[in-house]
Amino acid sequence: MTTGQKTITVFVTLISALLVAIIGLSQDWALWVWPVAGGLLLVLPFLLVGAGRHRTDLFPPGSLPDPDLPIPPVERREVRVTGVALPSKAEDYDFLFSATVRWCPSEPSAESPAVHASGLAVEAILDRARAITTDRKPSRCALVRHELGGLLATMEPDASGLVRSMALDVSLTLSDEDQERLDKLAAVRKDEAVWAHERRYEQSRRTYLGEDVLRDTGSAVVWWLNKNDDSVAKTVEDIGLLAQLTSASKNQHVAEPFRHLVPEAPGDREPGAAFGVPESFSSGDAGERDAPDLFARFLHAAGLQPEDDVYVFLTEQTATTLKDFDIDLSSALRERFDPLASSVPPESDTDDGAGPESPDAEWQRT
Repeated sequence: MTTGQKTITVFVTLISALLVAIIGLSQDWALWVWPVAGGLLLVLPFLLVGAGRHRTDLFPPGSLPDPDLPIPPVERREVRVTGVALPSKAEDYDFLFSATVRWCPSEPSAESPAVHASGLAVEAILDRARAITTDRKPSRCALVRHELGGLLATMEPDASGLVRSMALDVSLTLSDEDQERLDKLAAVRKDEAVWAHERRYEQSRRTYLGEDVLRDTGSAVVWWLNKNDDSVAKTVEDIGLLAQLTSASKNQHVAEPFRHLVPEAPGDREPGAAFGVPESFSSGDAGERDAPDLFARFLHAAGLQPEDDVYVFLTEQTATTLKDFDIDLSSALRERFDPLASSVPPESDTDDGAGPESPDAEWQRT
């Protein structure tokens, strides 16, 4: 008894029981009729099974023109490719492509030429993937992998039109060496960008300070007044410092209106400036001309007159002292305060000491 016959037997038995129940209820059968009807229903399945056993096959296996053939093995229509190098937008940086290629014939026909369908499918998938990776940066490897997964997930025919293929489980990576190089280059670019930004910031600050704040002393004073919350007293105290800063930023001397506010360093003073000596008094002819005048002013300030002994003594001692340091200044003093002494010829170098009287002797005699 086949499975179909068993199904039909159960179905007929249930339908018969349902019909007996409907008829019995509608005709109001006596109680003794219900057991009889139930017994008949129990016998019905056995009758159907017996009838099925004696049924003859209208088409016995030997009467068919073609005997049953074995089911041919299913052709495996997918292949795995791994580690295929695909070019990227950056030269010498290749993607490593891996995927499962699934394919099927475009138009199955007995007249189709004998081809290696899996090879055509793999070639078609690689061509589709290469067209995408060529325009992609290697630093975006993860993003390109998902892009390939979506674009290669559709069955499309190859160039010959013989097979249709798609790719599953797409993987796209870079070699460890290339990934390390890209990471280093990215870090250098980021550092360079930060350095360039800091450099532009410093240049902007220098331009602001040099061309705006320190353009002149007045601009610096206004800027400093604003920095100190309009504190006038402090700003006035710092004017000299601001004048120095402004002049130093332009490699110039302090402007004349602010020079009196700038304390001079000892090394910046002219020789003798601490004693009131004019700037024109220096080595050379100017010093020779000014020295007698300064000495005369000194004697006059001390209240000495030419006829005083102290006047003559100081003049002689000063001229004698300067003779050892600057003979020209000594001579200038002698000419100014004793013209006669300068006209006396110098003493001779004879061993007996004879000869004209020296200027020193003249001063001592006086």
